[in-house]
Amino acid sequence: MKAFLILEDGTIFEGTSIGSAREVVCEIVFNTSMTGYLEVLTDPSYAGQAVVMTYPLIGNYGITPDMESERPWVDGYIVRELSRNPSNFRCKGTIQDFLKEHDIPGVAGVDTRALTKILREKGTMNGMITTNGSQPIEELIPRLKAYTTGDVVGKVTCPGRYVLKGKKKKVALLDLGAKKNIAKSLQDRGCEVSVYPAYTPAQEILAPHPDGIMLSNGPGDPKECQGIIKEIKELYASGVPIFAICLGHQLMALANGADTYKMKYGHRGGNHPVKDLETGRVYISSQNHGYVVDDKTISQAVAAPAFVNVNDGTNEGLRYKEKPVFTVQFHPEASPGPLDSGYLFDRFLEMMGGNV
Repeated sequence: MKAFLILEDGTIFEGTSIGSAREVVCEIVFNTSMTGYLEVLTDPSYAGQAVVMTYPLIGNYGITPDMESERPWVDGYIVRELSRNPSNFRCKGTIQDFLKEHDIPGVAGVDTRALTKILREKGTMNGMITTNGSQPIEELIPRLKAYTTGDVVGKVTCPGRYVLKGKKKKVALLDLGAKKNIAKSLQDRGCEVSVYPAYTPAQEILAPHPDGIMLSNGPGDPKECQGIIKEIKELYASGVPIFAICLGHQLMALANGADTYKMKYGHRGGNHPVKDLETGRVYISSQNHGYVVDDKTISQAVAAPAFVNVNDGTNEGLRYKEKPVFTVQFHPEASPGPLDSGYLFDRFLEMMGGNV
């Protein structure tokens, strides 16, 4: 069956339908990872978006246990070539069956490099994946331009509190769309991790006296999370050590008077260089974000830039001066991507009093 990707600027790509045949309107973004497609599909930060994979062959090792949540969260999936016969000793199925099972539409056979070039030159756009090629384009464009992701954090967060056992430090993890490997990285270091839904009041998180608080990654515009920002202000004021990743990093900055803005096309992939401003060392990082903290709006009395993106100079982390808080825009837990910056979890343990 034919399928079409229609961008809000009127550009149309034709390919083959994979997964569900239903029609979807969403934001179109690209990911430059060369492997880890299953972790990308199941990353909650992609809610409200269709992902274009720039690597030309996707699906060659099928569906394996490497999922970052219980289900995929992408609204659509766009690839150049889909492997129809995966080969891996852990393979439990194909991507096309996985997409059908979860009612996610996709398109294969698209020139993803050309599509990515358009998104880089014109910026991230909304688009439609459809199997109906007869719709008048002039009627579709206003509908595409009007799309917004809405409250995607509420869509992806856990329904209730749960606890992952550990014998050392007690960490409260605010699930804004958390990938599994964040909690696993803490558990691997002996921590007991209590996971809370995104809209949990600060006092409920603080009541059990956690040794530290983790703010996770998540989808959407951080400025849409005003209720969560209010609670983060209380968490910050408590003086409990806090480590925040991605959306959590942005929300902490907003809670302290800084501003965020939408990037032209964002950072998504496992190959983004970031520089530690304290040591001068550069790490290759995994990233997935379309918004960034405007470091010109950060009060020097409150926080200082800790990491910077080597490619474009955007802010990649903050070190807070008045409280034991540090935040990063990239993903030290990776999955997919390099583990270069995993040491930041060890730094968090040190802030909580060491690995005891």
